[in-house]
Amino acid sequence: MQLTAKPSLPNALLISISTPQFKGDEATESLAELARLVTTLGFKVVGTQSQKQSSTQKVNVLGSGKLAEIAHLTGNKGMVEDEQEDGLLDEDSLTEMSSEIPSNDLDFVCADVVVFDCDLTPSQLRNVENQLGVEVFDRTGIIIEIFSRHARTKTAKLQVEIARLNYVAPRLRETSTGDKERQMGKGAGETTLELNRRKVRDQLAELKRELISVQDVMMDRRTQRSELFSVALIGYTNAGKSSMMRAITGSDVEGENKLFATLDTTVRALYPITQPRILVSDTVGFIKKLPHDLVASFHSTLAEAHDASLLLYVVDASDPSFRSQLEVVHKVLAEVGVEGSKKLLVLNKSDQLSTEQQQSLMDEFPDAMMTSTRNPDDISKLHKYIIGIAQEDMIEEEIVIPYTAKGIVGEIRSSMSVVKEEYEYSHIKLTVRSSAIDLERLKKRMLNL
Repeated sequence: MQLTAKPSLPNALLISISTPQFKGDEATESLAELARLVTTLGFKVVGTQSQKQSSTQKVNVLGSGKLAEIAHLTGNKGMVEDEQEDGLLDEDSLTEMSSEIPSNDLDFVCADVVVFDCDLTPSQLRNVENQLGVEVFDRTGIIIEIFSRHARTKTAKLQVEIARLNYVAPRLRETSTGDKERQMGKGAGETTLELNRRKVRDQLAELKRELISVQDVMMDRRTQRSELFSVALIGYTNAGKSSMMRAITGSDVEGENKLFATLDTTVRALYPITQPRILVSDTVGFIKKLPHDLVASFHSTLAEAHDASLLLYVVDASDPSFRSQLEVVHKVLAEVGVEGSKKLLVLNKSDQLSTEQQQSLMDEFPDAMMTSTRNPDDISKLHKYIIGIAQEDMIEEEIVIPYTAKGIVGEIRSSMSVVKEEYEYSHIKLTVRSSAIDLERLKKRMLNL
């Protein structure tokens, strides 16, 4: 099932179900985030509706009265009867309902798509679609579609397609043509639905085999880089990680003011270039209520973070909800088993805060670093911090290199930091800083000269 934003039908109505476990500010923030997700897909959010329920697991996820209200906002295209004629939807309730729509003309904001800020079972989704007569999607469907559009590398595409097929499989429906063929004896014992489900199972099996093969190649590449000090930028989506990546590596990493503008993990060298080089990876952003299948895909998407020497937790300090977003990051990282030996909380987008707000946050998070990617001094400060942490694990040692050892000095300069150099009659004496592994490798080579 693919979600396609039609230029002529871009209007989306968002539905929030408030339960005893999910209510208040949490529900409000989640609905606002859903609006950003839907906007990322190219739809125009024309209004929101909410209803209190004891659970989202009921056969009918909405009450009949609320369903009738929403039917008016979708043009009464489904099977819901016009209950206004029966006195079930009076003028006062209609006015209250339309107050959530940013327009005085109800026809102008007629919704073409309805999106629920929760997961719907296949039967719930079918029931609501039949009642409203428009496309209905849940939060998981929206997130998976965004991931599908933003995946660029083969690994990410495979991971997202597996998640999409797992989502689609239980929502496949029998076609009327398939039913008729079965009834007339024209089929081979399987309905169209059964054939489609078998096809999806075969696709999933093939995709999983291909993913294992691709991941083996990625593992080899990470092993080759494992001896270098590495930094992983992690955090909530739209926290400014890509802008920070661009600032500290001088790269052209994509960055937009949209959720999941970056999905694939990108690795670049810290700039200005250091010796030895320091690698920086920009990982996929996190989000609340991330679909289970996509959490599983994060295992390899976040593989760079698994091996990182330093984790930078980037948050949008100007977002009042960044604390709860940070909790989501910690939770997902725990689920995928990412643990870094060193961590730094980076309070990003400080240029959007007042001096008083900045001071308050630093009092609350004394070990954090306040930054703005638009401030060169802040980027320089972060650059120096990263180098300082990297050098903590380095060893300083004196190396004597005879003039007859060709090429050794060049190799040392390209992979180690030369602190001091002295030229004697028969040799060069270099004081270098490097990792224990590189120093041991150099010593073994010197013995074989």
